[in-house]
Amino acid sequence: MNAPSDPLSISLSARPGTRLREIPYNYTSFSDREIVLRLLGQRAWDLLDGLRGERRTGRSARMLFEVLGDIWVVQRNPYLQDDLIVDSRRREALVGAMRHRLGEIERRRRPDSGADGEDERDAAVVELLRLARSAVDGFRRALIESADLRERAGKVLARHTARENVAFDPMSRVSHVTDATDWRVEYPFVVLNPANEREIPGLVKACGSLGLTVIPRGGGTGYTGGAVPLDARSAVINTEKLDRIDSVERLVLPGLDSPVATVFSEAGVVTRRVTEAAEAAGLVFAVDPTSLDASCIGGNVAVNAGGKKAVLWGTALDNLAWWRMVDPQGNW
Repeated sequence: MNAPSDPLSISLSARPGTRLREIPYNYTSFSDREIVLRLLGQRAWDLLDGLRGERRTGRSARMLFEVLGDIWVVQRNPYLQDDLIVDSRRREALVGAMRHRLGEIERRRRPDSGADGEDERDAAVVELLRLARSAVDGFRRALIESADLRERAGKVLARHTARENVAFDPMSRVSHVTDATDWRVEYPFVVLNPANEREIPGLVKACGSLGLTVIPRGGGTGYTGGAVPLDARSAVINTEKLDRIDSVERLVLPGLDSPVATVFSEAGVVTRRVTEAAEAAGLVFAVDPTSLDASCIGGNVAVNAGGKKAVLWGTALDNLAWWRMVDPQGNW
């Protein structure tokens, strides 16, 4: 994701006098080609690439790129999304401006039938306009559907947790778009902050009924991408409020004859707290990742974290006495 374009394809498509990044408002690592592929598809890029060297005034191309830039900047900025979801007048004004630009491109076509290559060139422009209009319609429809789904999801999810634990605001979505990988694929639709474990089965079932992909997240320190949303219709369940930790207790575990030191911890407990609980009992907690002060126990188990002590006492799973989880159907 976000990998640079193939150098060969760049050298082939770049012609003297053309810029490789012409879509405005693009402050992301996506190239023009990647944006066109996401918004319009491969066929549109092939058409654009073929028309690159045939520009006359370049005005029509700039207007098309402005439309794509408008769509792209909103898709990559939850603050702008929120504004357009809430304010239908601004949404319709923006969509109207995009449609006006496409109309101007249509008006400026002036096909010269019979001239060399003109019929083929005009057909390419017509097809590009069709794809662009479809993208604008899809952009508008997605915002309206998001507004409707927010209203419905807010009611359904609030049956299982306090309303303030259901976050659609841009700040919550921005802060949960990636983990330590810094991969930014899609912003989550909603961020859930359950107050206790009892709320999670109901929330997972509710997300399923709403068609939302569920992503559990603790401290967000992982380097495996496990907390990175890949679908815009996703719900991140933040486990940071699940922070119950008991004191060290010696138990006889199945298969053993003598008691061993254990500590009960919920998924959102920061690793450092378990380490300190072990030290207070004169013991050492084997799991010792570099993210000790930010990572959570649930994440340590999920990725089988180790650290420098793992060579002596094993990884998280080697030291796991028992665990429980909620499955995708919302059952313990």
